[in-house]
Amino acid sequence: MADVLKSTTSSGPRAAEANPVARFFRATEIDTRLLGMIGALVIIWIGFHIITGGLFLTPRNLWNLSVQTTDIAIMTTGMVLIIVTRNIDLSVGSVLGLCGMIMGVTQAQILPQYLGFDSPFTWAITLFVGLIAGCLIGAFQGIIIAFLNVPSFIVTLGGLLVWRGATWLVTSGQTVAPMDQTFRIMGGGAEGSIGATWSWIVGIAACLFVIASIIGSRRQRRRFGFPLRPVWAEYFLASLSCVLILGAVWIANSYYWPINIAKRYAEANNIPWPETGLDIPYGIAVPVLIAIVVGIIMTFIATRLRFGRYVFAIGGNPEAAELAGIKTRWVTVRIFALMGILAAVAAAISTARLNAATNAQGTLDELYTIAAAVIGGTSLAGGTGTIAGAMLGALVMQSLQSGMVLAHVDTPLQSVVVGTVLVVAVWLDTVYRARAK
Repeated sequence: MADVLKSTTSSGPRAAEANPVARFFRATEIDTRLLGMIGALVIIWIGFHIITGGLFLTPRNLWNLSVQTTDIAIMTTGMVLIIVTRNIDLSVGSVLGLCGMIMGVTQAQILPQYLGFDSPFTWAITLFVGLIAGCLIGAFQGIIIAFLNVPSFIVTLGGLLVWRGATWLVTSGQTVAPMDQTFRIMGGGAEGSIGATWSWIVGIAACLFVIASIIGSRRQRRRFGFPLRPVWAEYFLASLSCVLILGAVWIANSYYWPINIAKRYAEANNIPWPETGLDIPYGIAVPVLIAIVVGIIMTFIATRLRFGRYVFAIGGNPEAAELAGIKTRWVTVRIFALMGILAAVAAAISTARLNAATNAQGTLDELYTIAAAVIGGTSLAGGTGTIAGAMLGALVMQSLQSGMVLAHVDTPLQSVVVGTVLVVAVWLDTVYRARAK
């Protein structure tokens, strides 16, 4: 019997070692769950491309998709930390709307009285005011949650109503427009993109950053005696990353300015208009760059700083974290303050893209933000989540919306699909964690 048991238990590892797919994933350390999400995204893209008659996978739609994803992608990076600590924030959409209205009033009504119109300082002061407002709102909610022991669901549900009402009160329901010319760069468009040359420079710099990160990680592993990935796996990951980055740059550079905008640009710069027209690439949009930078910073905070370790420790076991000396209440306040700052950044991008501050800004964004985080692998039970997965979840959500719009799906049915996807994502998360145990 012992021989039978020994042969039975030892056949598993040998079978795994004999499986080339298992050896490949073990060597490259690719997150299979994240890979599965990428596979689902590819299926969604191909499916909508077929349904829309070839309209989805075009440079124009992919460029617009990247810009439209930035608001949710930025806010979901903060939502990950909130959900990890077993909290929730239902007010981010309303906070976005209020910060957007505050920034709109600041640059369109208040600052012109003192600095005049198109002052070079207007955009910076406006952004600073918006970030401070978002930080104070988030910290205020965090203090109520942490020190008054009111559940985050109730506090932020109240915030959803309070801040939305405050948005209306700021201007009595009026739309504020137009925005400062420099401020509008954060919204994308022809003026809010960096062009072909700078896009290639950014792409090459990103490739060098990835290669340097892989080399640095290998040196750190060798220094502390951790297992090293095979050299071929390092080359594969570096090559794959560079191909994806440069491919994204190529797509961004394949989308050109509309003819009317290109003509005005040519006239303003005394450029002769050729008979075949003037093809000026958009390149990478500024809001996309902002979202990428935010993602990198938030990943660094979550994985490299003591604050990030505290966040995951609290999510894993709040009582043990407090007994270990972690000031859990102040960590909670800081998380919600950070969430408010990220909502203000998203508000700046949204306001700049619309070239106006409206009362409807951010409506239902809280649901899309939470859905993106959950779809990206953040557990509502707390303790686990990744920034990269959440941002990919935001891209999945926006891809569904964009594809349904191109396919002329009615708005009520779009809500049905999004709600169904959210429920299925939570169910799959439950099944995944049950099997992991």
